[in-house]
Amino acid sequence: MPATTYAVSGMSCGHCKATLTKAIGELDGVSGVEVDLDTGHVTVTTATEPDDALIAETVDEAGYELTGRA
Repeated sequence: MPATTYAVSGMSCGHCKATLTKAIGELDGVSGVEVDLDTGHVTVTTATEPDDALIAETVDEAGYELTGRA
């Protein structure tokens, strides 16, 4: 399963981590989400190539900003 790492700004605490893990984890095809607050990276494991636009929209709706693939 491919893992894709994204750079996300605005994350600073455990609540941020939990919010993004839940929001991204609910997307179809996502089997895992790892949030690293220290680096500002979110790694998403999917069954197929991820939909970057959908993930960016989900991150935005959660109150953060996806700035691109890391």
